[in-house]
Amino acid sequence: MEYKDAIRYLVSAAVILCAISFAAVTTAAQEPTEAKKPTEAKKPAASERTSGRDPFKKYQPVFKPGRLVPARLEPPPIKVRIERYRDQKMAAARAHVAPPKPTTALLLSEMQVTGIFRTPRGWAAMVEATPINLSYVIYPGEGFFDGQLVAIEESRLVFRRDTVWTDGRREKAVEVKPLRTPNPVEAMTAAKAAPATAPAPETAKTAAPDKQQ
Repeated sequence: MEYKDAIRYLVSAAVILCAISFAAVTTAAQEPTEAKKPTEAKKPAASERTSGRDPFKKYQPVFKPGRLVPARLEPPPIKVRIERYRDQKMAAARAHVAPPKPTTALLLSEMQVTGIFRTPRGWAAMVEATPINLSYVIYPGEGFFDGQLVAIEESRLVFRRDTVWTDGRREKAVEVKPLRTPNPVEAMTAAKAAPATAPAPETAKTAAPDKQQ
């Protein structure tokens, strides 16, 4: 019995030693494999791959130039327009053609309607250029820097205003200018310049009755 127990103990110890040796060999074989396995780099997010920016840098928005909004093209100053008119007038004289009208250098907002009257050519109007204090007689079809006279009525003028934008677009609108009401000084001046009325005819005096004899 002692001999059998001793054999049994030896067999159990051998099995345990074999199990321990097998576990040690398996662990030793796995460690080099894991050491040789390269570590995978962290893949950047989809938004970072498309933008190409540094993920550790503070985000700064990029402003892309948008479409320019068209704006109204402002006319040049009156001095520039007058110089341009003079150059056009000299060029017309050299070419022996009719020169442009002085009103082509004026804006519709730079004049006042001082009179409307009838002529053999039809209705005409007297306008005053406020920047240069000069008056002109104009007829329908007269051109201005930013428009044209369309019609003359009894108490107002009808214009077509042209607005030019930076993208080359032109807008047309109707503008009406009424006849300016004269101030008291102008009314007195006009009254003095008017011709005097003809004297009233004298009434016939009644004859005195004859004294009775």
